[in-house]
Amino acid sequence: MVATALTAEDELHWLALRMVQGLGTRRTGQLLERFPGPQAIFRASIAELEGAGLPGALARSIASGISFDDAADQHQKVRDAGAALIPLRDARYPEALRRIYDPPPLLYARGDARLLQSISIAVVGTRRPTPYGLAAAEKLSGDLARAGATIVSGMARGIDTAAHKAAFAASGSTIAVLGCGVDIVYPSENKKLAAEIAAKGLIISEFPMGSVAFPQNFPIRNRIVSGLSAGLLVVEGAEYSGSAITARLAMDQGREVFAVPGNITSRMSWGPNLLIKQGAKLVQDWNDIVVDLPHMAQRRLIDEGRQRLLNQGIGSEPKTLGESSVPDPASHLSEPQQRVARRTLAALKTDSAIHLDALTEQLDGCSPSEIIAALFELEILGLVRQLPGRNFVKVW
Repeated sequence: MVATALTAEDELHWLALRMVQGLGTRRTGQLLERFPGPQAIFRASIAELEGAGLPGALARSIASGISFDDAADQHQKVRDAGAALIPLRDARYPEALRRIYDPPPLLYARGDARLLQSISIAVVGTRRPTPYGLAAAEKLSGDLARAGATIVSGMARGIDTAAHKAAFAASGSTIAVLGCGVDIVYPSENKKLAAEIAAKGLIISEFPMGSVAFPQNFPIRNRIVSGLSAGLLVVEGAEYSGSAITARLAMDQGREVFAVPGNITSRMSWGPNLLIKQGAKLVQDWNDIVVDLPHMAQRRLIDEGRQRLLNQGIGSEPKTLGESSVPDPASHLSEPQQRVARRTLAALKTDSAIHLDALTEQLDGCSPSEIIAALFELEILGLVRQLPGRNFVKVW
């Protein structure tokens, strides 16, 4: 493995190898087992390349060096984006990912590449989560991040986005694995989140710079999500969803698979409930995940979590906030306004949304304007979240 920084020539050769048309992940891996590195591959004769198992046309394509034109263009894009290249032979390449059946020969990275050496837990789920799913993803991701785990997900809508944001809210770390180039934001509404991850976490992809998010890319990238991680947590998803595919990949890779149980009447619960029936560990809190991780991962998490608590001066976990534990929703509110805020918070649920009209009917003696004001204050404090359509849930 390369222990020092790659030279520009090294990077160009790795990129040229990546840009060879028709040379897939498995064949690239076979070549790297046969030759010392990309430079040796491009110096090899056509006969030597064919002897390594390549078809004649592919051997001639490599020997011609035609892919170096695309590599030079990629190299400039990498520099323009402030990205880095992490090839399979590099010391920064995560060992867990290197050991899977088809590790990507080259990773493009934006952010803190040191996170690739951390203990990671993947959190995946549906793009259309229920309030219960969002609450579970946020709670578990935040608690795992506080414990020292790096949260890995795909920066998709829904559960992925909630997991990344919860990691940052807990002052933790997160890695986003993209199904497009690291210079492309997908979905577009996550532009701000992508910038935050690039600045404080890590964005990686095996797809070249400028690659758009084709649907077929996502099942391919899912093996990296699971391959990076010591365990995979599925929060919500249909029976044949992307998260179910990722769970099967995790099982094939020998990773621990965990699932949050859900309402049996909800389609979004079919995936995790089926995984539990098939042997996945049922998860109610973050400890359920940590106790089933490999021993070395547990040891590192315990040590790192203890150090984080000492550094931050945190003595215990925050208590669940309810009506009796909200002393002053806002110091400038009058006592009657505080009573409305307490009643409003007590009427909300974490696992199902309540429409504003229904909430108004439920809170006898409170005017709509008082309830709206209370919701506004509670949302500022992070105790309540507004969902589309004037629906509200309590933050778990």
